[in-house]
Amino acid sequence: MFKKIALLLGLMTSMFFSLSAQAVDATDPYALVDQAAKQTFARLKADQAEVKSNPDHLRVIIREELLPYVDNRFAAYKVLGNQIKETTPAQRDAFVAAFTEYMVSSYADALAHFDKQTVKVEPGKAPGTSNITAVNVSVKEAGKPDIFLEFKLRKNNKTGEWKAFDMVAEGISLLSAKQSELGGLIRQNGIDAVIKQLNEHNAKPLVLKK
Repeated sequence: MFKKIALLLGLMTSMFFSLSAQAVDATDPYALVDQAAKQTFARLKADQAEVKSNPDHLRVIIREELLPYVDNRFAAYKVLGNQIKETTPAQRDAFVAAFTEYMVSSYADALAHFDKQTVKVEPGKAPGTSNITAVNVSVKEAGKPDIFLEFKLRKNNKTGEWKAFDMVAEGISLLSAKQSELGGLIRQNGIDAVIKQLNEHNAKPLVLKK
């Protein structure tokens, strides 16, 4: 199950958010996902030779294509939950930085599995006055059943732009899973130890799995 979730996590990476010449409309969550999916798959296809010779290039793709459109601070704070009250501003900043790189490493690792998948963003309704919305996506691959995902996005009330913060796959929220995993470690070992553990994980080179 967790291996499959890791693969689905990579779908989030491969579908979200490009810094290419064609601007992504961040004011419309559905247009955002649709435009970014097309652009990001084009980037992945174009960079396959470099990825094969240097797997860590996947992390470059994640940083360039994903992070500008992910609310990583909001996601990190959600992972901390109520324990955020026990942290200092410096600890929170350090955790956000470590957690962000942890996401980059995790997404890059999962992204290595991608080859021939295509995505279809389901038409959605206007989110109305809510600053949280979900975008449904189907992932298609020849000879395999479709995979259905739900991406959660949050609107910045100051800029009017949407950013992703979670993905739900087969009823499992990846953010909630990380909250359970890391939240328990923080309660047990303290936030400084978890930050150190995350940084050690992030420093490991990415290896393509055959």
